[in-house]
Amino acid sequence: MAEFVERCLRDGVRLISIAGDDAEKVEIEIDWLVIGDGSNEGRFLVTAAHPGEPLDEVLEFASSWVCDREGLLEVRL
Repeated sequence: MAEFVERCLRDGVRLISIAGDDAEKVEIEIDWLVIGDGSNEGRFLVTAAHPGEPLDEVLEFASSWVCDREGLLEVRL
């Protein structure tokens, strides 16, 4: 997970939406990886957990954060 988060930060990802039963657990893990020791204020992205929500609704939420649908990338872990 740490490598994925670091790549997201390097690539300028601004939102990670997490769906599924463990969405909140994964969201917290990502948040702590982003925050690190708190010394780098440039490390920022938004996380959003969507436990129990249909995937199409989560994708619709995420797509509202980008200018066009082309900017949305679905990653399954």
